[in-house]
Amino acid sequence: MRAVHVAAADQPLTLTRTAVPEPQPQQVRIKVEACGVCHGEAKIIDGWASSYPRIPGHEVVGVIDVLGDAVRGWHLGQRVGVGWHGGQGETTGMTIDGGYAEYMVARQESLVAIPSGMSPEEAAPILCAGETVFSALRSGRARIGDLVAVSGIGGLGHLAIQYAVKAGYEVVAISRGRDKAPLARELGAHHYVDADESVEEQLNELGGASLIIATAPHANAIKPLLAGLAPGGELVVAAVSEDPIGWSALDFLGRQVSVKGTFTDVDAMADAIDYSILTGVRPQVEVFPLEEAPEAYQRMMNANVRFRAVLKV
Repeated sequence: MRAVHVAAADQPLTLTRTAVPEPQPQQVRIKVEACGVCHGEAKIIDGWASSYPRIPGHEVVGVIDVLGDAVRGWHLGQRVGVGWHGGQGETTGMTIDGGYAEYMVARQESLVAIPSGMSPEEAAPILCAGETVFSALRSGRARIGDLVAVSGIGGLGHLAIQYAVKAGYEVVAISRGRDKAPLARELGAHHYVDADESVEEQLNELGGASLIIATAPHANAIKPLLAGLAPGGELVVAAVSEDPIGWSALDFLGRQVSVKGTFTDVDAMADAIDYSILTGVRPQVEVFPLEEAPEAYQRMMNANVRFRAVLKV
C-alpha cells in the first residue's frame, strides 16, 4: 500500500510503499478515506514516536474492511473514526501507525462510529481539533447567555466559535488585525476583539468573559487573556505552546479565576461528531491527496491553510 511515514527522528514526511497491515484479535482493519493533518505530527518528526519508521495521523476516518478475532459491536463496511487514543495505552500515529496510509489497523475500543450526514473529510478534524474545543465548552463553567471568548480563529478556533454560538453563548472572537472581523462575524461571533489592541480592556468593556478558550499556540497570545476574565471566570488552554506564560499568583487571587487544559477522549469524540451533525457545525477544510501530505503538513505548520488540512486517501 501507499503510505507517508517518518523514517527516523528529524526526518521529513516521505511517501513510501509498505505491506498492508493485518488485524490482530480485537482489532479491525480500516480502509482509510480521509485523515486530518494536525500539529501533533510535529512531535513525531521531533523524535517522540516510540519507534521508527512511523506512519502519522490521528484524525482518521474510513471503512472497516477486515474484522480481527473477538471483535464485537462493529461490522464490515461500517464507517468509523480513530483519534489520538489508540486503546491499551497506545497513541495513534505516535506509538502505533496512523492514518497517513491507504489502510491501518485499530483496536476496537479506539473506534468511533461516523453516522451519515457528514463527509469523511469533514468528520476527520472533529476527532481532535473539534473534540478538543467541544470538550472545553462542555466542561466549562459558563452557562447559556454568558460571555464566552475564543482566542484565535484557526483550525481549533473556527470550530470553537461555531460550537459556542450553537450552544447559546454570547461569543467574542479574538484575533490580530481588523481584517479578521468579517470572518469572525461569518462564523457567528457577536463581537470581535483585535489582539493588536488591549485584549483585557476590550473584554472588560463587555463585562468580562465567563469562559475563554485559548486556541492560538503562543504564550504572548495566552498571557493577557487571564485579565479579561470576569470574577470566577475560567481560561481553558487548548493550544499547544511550550513557552512559559508568565503569570504570578497575584494574577489569580483577586478575582478567583482559574486555568485548566483540555484533551481528547473517545466518548467525547463520539459526542462531538453527533453534536456537529445535529447543529450543522462543520470544519472548513482544504483537501490534499495522500502524496501531497508533506506539502499539507508544511502549510499547516506555516498557518497557511484555511482552516484544517485533510488528506483524501
